[in-house]
Amino acid sequence: MTNNYKIIKMKLLKSIIAFAILFVAANVNAQNKNNTQKPTIIFVHGLWADGSSWSEVIPPLLASGYEVISVQNPTSSLAEDVAYTKRAIDRAAGPVILVGHSWGGFVITEAGNDPKVTGLVYVAALAPDKGETLPSLSAQAPAVELGKYMAQNNGYVTLTKDGVQKVFAQDLSATQQGVIYATQNAANGKVFADTVTEAAWKTKPSWYVVATSDKSIHPDLERFLAKRMKAKTIEVDASHVVMISKPKEVLKMILEAATHQ
Repeated sequence: MTNNYKIIKMKLLKSIIAFAILFVAANVNAQNKNNTQKPTIIFVHGLWADGSSWSEVIPPLLASGYEVISVQNPTSSLAEDVAYTKRAIDRAAGPVILVGHSWGGFVITEAGNDPKVTGLVYVAALAPDKGETLPSLSAQAPAVELGKYMAQNNGYVTLTKDGVQKVFAQDLSATQQGVIYATQNAANGKVFADTVTEAAWKTKPSWYVVATSDKSIHPDLERFLAKRMKAKTIEVDASHVVMISKPKEVLKMILEAATHQ
């Protein structure tokens, strides 16, 4: 009986050790998979735009094996835009890189606090701190003429054709400008008073693309924001819609963010 007990005990011990080894190995493999998994790239458009504004950079990302989501924000309030973006984050299977343009910078600054977000890319975008509004941020740099080209209707604001041509997308072709004007989403005027609760760029690595010919957000404001958040920054000679006029440069920055360790 004693020998049989010892044999059973040894077999049980070996089984426990084997199980422990398998458990550790499985966890190591899972950890390695998480470390090597490509992040999902989630794009967040700005005011007077929609998800198609990222159409020049999405195809090469897909060709490189990245999962991509381009959020269709209602631009009705910061809270609703953040909710739309969080639903996109929830769809992602693993880590996320958020890429925001213009007003989309407000959105990713708030939504970027989600633990799945590992990096933030600002493309000619606003990057507020807690309590700052769009007008209060804009006041920290020389004025731009964008406000002269806004049309209001029942509390919603759109951009005029002249605005698209002269201060929003002046370096695009007439056809491209026409598409931007046709696909723009009317913005609720109350977004101009919205503020973030916590600025994600304070805890998440950030990248910034400054558009040096931007007539919608002053380039000096973009430089100020990039410096404040200590973002890895590049400057590109382009209009506000730099991701359309200079997609290669923007794509390079997104890929850098997506492969950072």
